[in-house]
Amino acid sequence: MMRRAGVFAAALLLALPCAAGDWKSITEAAVLYDAPSVQAKPQYIIARGTPVEVVRAQAGWIKVREPGGKLAWVESRLLSDQHTVMVTAPRASIHAQPDTGSARVFEAEKDVLLDLLGDTAPAGWVKVKHRDGLTGYVRISQVWGL
Repeated sequence: MMRRAGVFAAALLLALPCAAGDWKSITEAAVLYDAPSVQAKPQYIIARGTPVEVVRAQAGWIKVREPGGKLAWVESRLLSDQHTVMVTAPRASIHAQPDTGSARVFEAEKDVLLDLLGDTAPAGWVKVKHRDGLTGYVRISQVWGL
């Protein structure tokens, strides 16, 4: 009886919602499902590097919110702690400093993925890195994944 209660308690803990603002990225192209099972209905495929918001965890599966706002399930093994953001503006300007008056380092078009850097920035800005190695600051209103 005690073992059964322990298993039940562990299952409840795994099914609890995660803290808001827990972000991951997809490690490789992945199928998103409507339920936590490979026998569930596949919804669509999500690209490698895409940021997702963790909504809930359940034994080997994570319910996520993707950039379009849809909720779906993905196998937990396909998620990374690397934090990326996706450009949502038609064209985002990345500046040398968190100030629109500073030099523009580069521009990124809609849907481009950028690595979020841990450096702190003034409110309204985040420091990012492009896969080509360029770094700078982008306004948070121009990206999704925060």
